[in-house]
Amino acid sequence: MKAGSRTTRCSCRLNRVFVVSEMIRVALVEDNDVFREALELLLGLRPDMGVVASVADGADAARVVAEVRPDVVLMDYRLPGLDGVQATRAVLDAYPDTAVVCLTASANPREREALVEAGAVDCLQKDEGLDAIVEAIRRASRPALA
Repeated sequence: MKAGSRTTRCSCRLNRVFVVSEMIRVALVEDNDVFREALELLLGLRPDMGVVASVADGADAARVVAEVRPDVVLMDYRLPGLDGVQATRAVLDAYPDTAVVCLTASANPREREALVEAGAVDCLQKDEGLDAIVEAIRRASRPALA
C-alpha cells in the first residue's frame, strides 16, 4: 500500500474534535535506487508525510511536480539529465509555492551556495541521518513557522 492511499473510516459518534495537520506531500528526485527506495519507505512510515512521487532523473523533476503538486521536493544534487541546481530552478520557475530541500553526498560550498541561489530552502548531507531530513522537510513545508 502506498503512503498516500490510506483511508480510515470511523462509524462511531464523535464527542471530541481533534485537530489533525495535513499530510506533507513529498516528491523524491534521487538517482540512487537503493537510497531513493529507502527514503520512500522510511518517509512513508511517518504519520505526517507521504511520498507522492519518486523519480531518478533531474529532467523529470518539473514534470512530476506538475503531475502531483507536492509540498516539498527532496532533490539530490548530482543527477542525470539536469543537475540539482538546474532541476531546482525548473521546479521553482514553474511552481514557486513548492519547497525544495536538497540532499548531497559531496557538494562543495560553492555548489551548496548555487543550490540556495536556485531557491532551495535547505541543503543537507545525505549522511546527516533520517531525523535531520525529516525535520528539514517539516520546516520547508511550513516556512511561516520555521
